Amino acid sequence: MKTFPLIISSPDGDLFRGEAEMLILRGTEGDLAIMAGHVPFVTAVVRSNCVVITDTEERKEGVIESGLLTVDAEKTTVLTSALTWNK
Repeated sequence: MKTFPLIISSPDGDLFRGEAEMLILRGTEGDLAIMAGHVPFVTAVVRSNCVVITDTEERKEGVIESGLLTVDAEKTTVLTSALTWNK
């Protein structure tokens, strides 16, 4: 599966930086699944479950707080107040 560069950052630093196959979280308009080649857009993120499927098909899950999601042709960036990964 194709991958895309994903950066998830908080005020404390990067929480994820790497290649991803998919990002799943919730925006103000509902659930989102971002994959390589997604149309560029910007939306607010609300508190929700967050799933990152990495380029090695590892599934990382956690709870993300409010923030901002930016998708463009080069990368996908999430700026959030906090993200707690499940163990």
